[in-house]
Amino acid sequence: MQQFHHRASSHRARLPGTSVAQRFGLRTWFAAGYLALGLALVGITMPATTLAAADAASVDRVQPTQSSAAQSALVQNALIQSPNDDRQYRAITLDNGLQALLVSDPDADKAAAAMDVSVGSDNDPADMPGLAHFLEHMLFLGTEGYPDPDGYQRFISQNGGSHNAFTADQDTNFYFDVDPGAFPDALDRFSQFFISPQFNPDYVDRERHAVNSEYQARRDDDGRRINEALGKALNPDHPINHFSVGSLETLNSDKRPLRQALLDFYHQHYGANVMHLAVLAPEPLDTIEQQVRQRFDAVPDRDLKKPVVDQPLARDGDLPASLRIKTNEARRQLEFLFPVDDPILEYADKPDDYLANLLGHEGEGSLLAALRKAGWADGLSAGTSQGDGQHALFDISISLTPKGENHLDDIQASLFDQIRRIRDHGVDAWRYDEQAKLAEQSFRFQQRSEPIDTVSGMAMSLAHYPLKDVQYAPYRMDQFDKAAIDDILDRLTPGNLLRVYSGPDVSGDETTQYFATPYTLTRRDDWPRGTSLDGLALPEPNPYIAEDLSVQPFNSAEPARLVDSPSVEIWHQADSEFGAPRVEWRFSLQNPDATQDARHAVLTRLLAGWLNDGLNERFYPASLAGQEFAAYAHGRGITLAFSGWRDHQDRLMQTVIEQLQQGDITDGSIERVKQGLERNWENAPQDALYRQMQRTLGEALMRPQISTPNMLAAIDEISAQDVRDYRRQFLGKLYVQAMAVGNLDATLAKREGLLVANALAPQLRADDIPPLTVLDVPPDAPALHPATARNDAAVLRYLQGPDRALQSQASLAVIGQLIGPPFFAKLRTDEQLGYIVSAGYAPFMDAPGLMMLVQSPSVASDTIEQRMDAFLKTFDQRIEALSDDDLAPYRQAVRQQLLQRDQSLSARADRLWQTLAYPEADFDRRQQLAAQVDKLTASDIRSAWQTLRHSPALDITADPRDQPSDVDALTSDFEPLTQ
Repeated sequence: MQQFHHRASSHRARLPGTSVAQRFGLRTWFAAGYLALGLALVGITMPATTLAAADAASVDRVQPTQSSAAQSALVQNALIQSPNDDRQYRAITLDNGLQALLVSDPDADKAAAAMDVSVGSDNDPADMPGLAHFLEHMLFLGTEGYPDPDGYQRFISQNGGSHNAFTADQDTNFYFDVDPGAFPDALDRFSQFFISPQFNPDYVDRERHAVNSEYQARRDDDGRRINEALGKALNPDHPINHFSVGSLETLNSDKRPLRQALLDFYHQHYGANVMHLAVLAPEPLDTIEQQVRQRFDAVPDRDLKKPVVDQPLARDGDLPASLRIKTNEARRQLEFLFPVDDPILEYADKPDDYLANLLGHEGEGSLLAALRKAGWADGLSAGTSQGDGQHALFDISISLTPKGENHLDDIQASLFDQIRRIRDHGVDAWRYDEQAKLAEQSFRFQQRSEPIDTVSGMAMSLAHYPLKDVQYAPYRMDQFDKAAIDDILDRLTPGNLLRVYSGPDVSGDETTQYFATPYTLTRRDDWPRGTSLDGLALPEPNPYIAEDLSVQPFNSAEPARLVDSPSVEIWHQADSEFGAPRVEWRFSLQNPDATQDARHAVLTRLLAGWLNDGLNERFYPASLAGQEFAAYAHGRGITLAFSGWRDHQDRLMQTVIEQLQQGDITDGSIERVKQGLERNWENAPQDALYRQMQRTLGEALMRPQISTPNMLAAIDEISAQDVRDYRRQFLGKLYVQAMAVGNLDATLAKREGLLVANALAPQLRADDIPPLTVLDVPPDAPALHPATARNDAAVLRYLQGPDRALQSQASLAVIGQLIGPPFFAKLRTDEQLGYIVSAGYAPFMDAPGLMMLVQSPSVASDTIEQRMDAFLKTFDQRIEALSDDDLAPYRQAVRQQLLQRDQSLSARADRLWQTLAYPEADFDRRQQLAAQVDKLTASDIRSAWQTLRHSPALDITADPRDQPSDVDALTSDFEPLTQ
């Protein structure tokens, strides 16, 4: 489960189209490097938290009542849908007051549901901070109808699904997806959370330890540390000052019995009329409605009202003020925060988005462009944060360079100079109309998300927007309201400012209670004078807005190779399935020396970073208009990725190649890119520990690749002249691999692809490029230790399959489905080793493997290893007793995951592009693997498990003060895994 504090998130000059889920800072998933590549190529998602599973039930079908059919027609007309959305919708209100939005999608290969409850951490009782979050955890641990504390997770996992929940400030959101055949039973189990939770006394104390483990795992996260310090500058009675995670100290029975506190909170805040349900399934609306009514009519109506925050964020006398906060990471951030009314109150006109677009602009003449030129900053975003329904903060956030730290007053003067310029010359109807046009284009060709993301976002939108705008609200821009824009501008003044600087060099006068953050708060009467930078201006009309938005019809077909010359291969798949005139282009510029050693690996990253940096001002208007470009380095070179409208995309491609070949590599640009890379690599030990463990695994087993510490050691001596020299060497030894996926025909794809390839004039052949190679874990593999600054202990154990055969891949994928729920139940729920506990299938490309991971704040790695060993012995017995009937649902779950359809054009392009990483481009790889899964017997699984148990494991362990491993050196003699 996840716990969130921010009420909204700032966005990079955010355009309308930001979902309510993004606005309230919601679901995040982690996958890194080649591990992500392996998972994506086989279509498997490894659970980051619990997964679960069990039997499917038949679907009850009923005839629609007249009122339901009429209501459906009204909703279909009232709900504003994207022209690109052909799903059927129906809104219903149950007799108990619960509001539900039903979505019928006959093409959906998952059914999903989400419940948003209008209560969150803001509503914690004063004597028990974190109680709302704790209650969210407890609802998963058994109900009267389904008392098994692990039954929900097991059922969901067994039937190919996933689940999670989060507690935000004013919302608690629960969601799951599952194979459609199991949806009625899953929905029944889900509904009981809100009808008859047990709050089993045996698990109350255990789960508060899990919450405390979550708190301990996040204690060093700078985001949470900064947020706690931020509250000290604002109204102490506002919930921003509330500790929302929970800990052993705050969740105890010293003041009153903890279980009774849970029951009281549940009855005071969980009721049908403050709940919003969203359901998506392939069934007809009448069937879905029957399923919902049968299961959710019993949710109690307690006549509750949505809580309201009545305290302002800042009181008279709180501002102006400056706040300095010490960070753990080597990042320097400068934020200018101004209290304003929550813009959700004017979501239909979005005056805040209008200003965020201008202040967060990154094109020529922008504040960021001037700061970058001065060498003071390398990033800027603008938007609103901390929205509570009544109040919010308008936030201009600037990522500083070390040099910028010495010019805070000049940066402030430059910001207010730009605000004055907007106030005097920038509030124009044509600018608003341009933003509205781009938002409307995005909504017109809106792409679908995964069903589980769709329902989670819809349920939350139902709680915050009128029904008709559940989908349209993030894009809606009805009218230019100059008075509303001026009203926000009137708040953006020095007298209404909280200036926050956060960096590693701060020495605080005080320390926060829960996250031990040093800070210094200074109330101000005035501000030191600064000097504004020259060159500031307002954006010109955007020249990149697409004009030809016609969608060309194409028949479905596998990608075809349009060009197959010795030095160039260009692939193409025409697509109209996603209903948008968009194209995804990928060009892999492969060079055999790209990762020859640490120095070359760094040079490759600097060259890619310089290309992005050098085009930032010029291409920023294009990105606002829906044309995106990014260059990224990898083990075999640099990939140029283009994503956008078909219209005029070739102009951007040509500009990129001209810049790559002829652009001026300036000292200032290389310095910015170096600082960014150094900052990221220096901060790697501060990453979440489980991420560090996974990154270490990838660095150990994939080649070509250089570890992060070794790249950090090599970067300091590299100069801009070195990058200039390297560009010439890099471009002189290329093999080019390209793919276009989207709404363009073969003729146009070939012409645009050759436009790039011919300009690059590659001379190498495919066999000149080192292949992506997965290494074999040897019998004497050393334990590896990440270079971490975290204080938790952790163990990642990787059990690698014997070879890369389809049989091995299929067997381990099914074993991964089998092992996840009991591993979590034993080591997390029962033994409470830590909050982060997972096990599942984790392939590297087509090399199968299982990953088991535990991160603990309370026990050492050797104890975790002992518990893992004990679990594996009990799992041996489970596998030995496995029957074909037991196996069937797990096998089916894996098969369904493998054959899951692409939800968007970008998802399809990524999947097809990743397929080219294999020696042979086999685009039906998933289908072949699914067919192999279908053939597996219990005997096959037992055999595969025994082979795995007798194979060497790779252990990655972490304890405080461990000596970090030189991963490159310790794995240098690992051999490639056999086919």
